[in-house]
Amino acid sequence: MDRVNIIVLGGGGGDGVVGFRHEKFVPLGGPDGGDGGYGGSVYIVADRSVTTLNYFRRKRQFRAMSGKSGGKQKKHGAKGDDLTIKVPLGTMVFLEEDEQETLLADLSQQGQKILVAKGGRGGLGNVHFATSRNQAPKTATKGEPGEEYHLVLDLKLIADVGIIGYPNAGKSTLLSALSKARPKIADYPFTTIEPIFGVVEVGMKVFILAEIPGLVDGAHLGKGLGHEFLRHAERTKVLLHLIDGSSPDIIDNMNKLSTELALYKPEMERKPRFVVVNKIDLPEVQTRLTEIRQLFGSVGVTVFFVSAMTKEGLPELMSEIIKGLEMVREESAGSGEPIAVFRPKPRVRRGK
Repeated sequence: MDRVNIIVLGGGGGDGVVGFRHEKFVPLGGPDGGDGGYGGSVYIVADRSVTTLNYFRRKRQFRAMSGKSGGKQKKHGAKGDDLTIKVPLGTMVFLEEDEQETLLADLSQQGQKILVAKGGRGGLGNVHFATSRNQAPKTATKGEPGEEYHLVLDLKLIADVGIIGYPNAGKSTLLSALSKARPKIADYPFTTIEPIFGVVEVGMKVFILAEIPGLVDGAHLGKGLGHEFLRHAERTKVLLHLIDGSSPDIIDNMNKLSTELALYKPEMERKPRFVVVNKIDLPEVQTRLTEIRQLFGSVGVTVFFVSAMTKEGLPELMSEIIKGLEMVREESAGSGEPIAVFRPKPRVRRGK
């Protein structure tokens, strides 16, 4: 569940009250009605302890607490508690209005926070309406309603390395071999239908590896898992293109997947990528290793040979991936691009 629609509502402001002093020996006490408290606001914050949007399958509406009404003796009503909604890192927040979506924030860093619905102002007590002509006003104002918005939460995973490839290339086996993740593994295609994360440790280095669901030809048009595959792959820093070594059309498989990436978004094809041939433990692949090397050499592609089952070749591959990630991180640190955060136009709901 990577895309959900929710409604957020700021808390209503508390009402102002009409009150008068009635203490003994104060014959002309005058008005003393207090103001209502502000309503609570709704915030969305990125939290790495949350990994999916599945919680929003059961709950779609989120309302902050309303402010309390004022009291006598000019007592101000309590402010309503704010409501904080936790979402996974990589969640994009869109404002849905008039069948159009406007990006409000891309919550890609731990603790990044955005205000999405402001609480209403509290009403004024009658103490504010006293004048020389009207020294005992019986007027107070209602609290204002909080803002209401329809939002779309769109999760695009954030991982350092994404494993991509056709179904049954061995992506789940590779992920389980490199990390403690335990994805579903079977001898039929599409056993993985949503991204799965794993933490990989190489010496003192650590990175996040994600298995991206398999795709079919025409994925950029939405076929198969379509955009559910491609949209997650675009947030990774490095791609690991895993190819089934027993496939009769290895180069063709590589080219087709590259084409799918480019047709989805041109910049995807320029993303750093490691081409890896898997299943070299199989006898039929062993007999073709020289041929496969020559095929990739003829098109100028550096290729790594591994067996996710026996873990042959994995240490060398991980060492090169660490080097690639360090280069990407250095380039990203040098860019220093700010993260834009937007606020929607104020709009309130009718009624409290």
